[in-house]
Amino acid sequence: MIEIVGEPRPNRRERVEKLAAMGFTWADLGNEAYWVDQLAVMPASLYEELRNAAGALWTIFDKAARFVVGRRDLYELLAVPEVLWDALDVLEPGPEGLISRYARFDFAISPAGDIRLLELNADTPTGYVEASVVTPWMCRQYGVMSANDGMKARIAEAWQAERPEVAACMAYGEHAEDTGTIEMLVRHSGLPVRCLDCLELWVDEGQLKDAAGMPIHSLFALYPKEWMAVDDGGEALAFALESGKLQLFNPVHAILLQSKGLQALIWGLHELMSGLFTREEHAIINRYMLPTYDQPVLEHSYVSKSMFGREGGSVKLYDEKGQLETEDRDGYDTSVWFPPIYQQRAELHPVKLYNGDYHLLAGMFMLNGQPSGLLGRAGGLITGNASHFIAIGVKEK
Repeated sequence: MIEIVGEPRPNRRERVEKLAAMGFTWADLGNEAYWVDQLAVMPASLYEELRNAAGALWTIFDKAARFVVGRRDLYELLAVPEVLWDALDVLEPGPEGLISRYARFDFAISPAGDIRLLELNADTPTGYVEASVVTPWMCRQYGVMSANDGMKARIAEAWQAERPEVAACMAYGEHAEDTGTIEMLVRHSGLPVRCLDCLELWVDEGQLKDAAGMPIHSLFALYPKEWMAVDDGGEALAFALESGKLQLFNPVHAILLQSKGLQALIWGLHELMSGLFTREEHAIINRYMLPTYDQPVLEHSYVSKSMFGREGGSVKLYDEKGQLETEDRDGYDTSVWFPPIYQQRAELHPVKLYNGDYHLLAGMFMLNGQPSGLLGRAGGLITGNASHFIAIGVKEK
């Protein structure tokens, strides 16, 4: 269903330098090759189904998040930190379909072409440079269509709507991926946005300020909102939001989409055939989502993962007998802070790359509310920090 084309070029160092000049400075991480100099290609029919599924699921997630707003029992069910509850209640969640303007679905695609949603990162997805810059570059070299050419325009639309004054990440200037991601987003936005380190920012009587004491009224941050529950300045930052002195992009309500507990809520409402969703939406949930619960009711072939786990951290896979098969030991285990969800396992597409056998995870960026670009990652049964980036192109009809 998905094929791998090409072989790595012998001049990798020159190609890595070329990518660095384009803004992708982490093609190699130390002595490890993160970027795979090959191309994954999916049929146009599969891409169209994936794109349509992402668009339909986005509407479903938007409905579910709005259903949660104002219901503190559901905030608790989704493990949303209590420090954010007032802001969620006081602030408006934004226009329909735009609770988050910068998000990414991650899908499992089986060898037979069965598409299943694994999770949604609606708060701080990375992989933007890989998808928006490197993927089109790779596709052009193989004469394959890229589905990602419109990403820059979608980002410009989103940033024009939000108009942040500052973009920030942790360890700006030191952490290559996060630094490169916010710099590329700013470049594609076309706006005069300053890039800063999150640790340079502080809150003074409800007003966010930079290191020089200049007020910041609107901020884009690659900063997971659930960290406000454990960071020293979390309460002050939450107060800046709920008092209206700081506009955050993605907005605070993106944490409702980010919580994997929302998938359990959607599945529960689906099992009850809730009127929140149309008949067509129930069919989409049944077709593309996986049975997901906030309690360990699945007996075999399931996954447990923290409601706010990232990059494979806290993921455990259980086999057909319900025994632990494997678990992620590289990513940060957020289950010490947040409860797990339990989800039926899905089959990832196996791929044979130049250096071995892997499983392919297909990401679909949702930019300004629209399916906008593919991100390929090749890893083990769990796609974690040790996974590789591989560009995905589309075979034209």
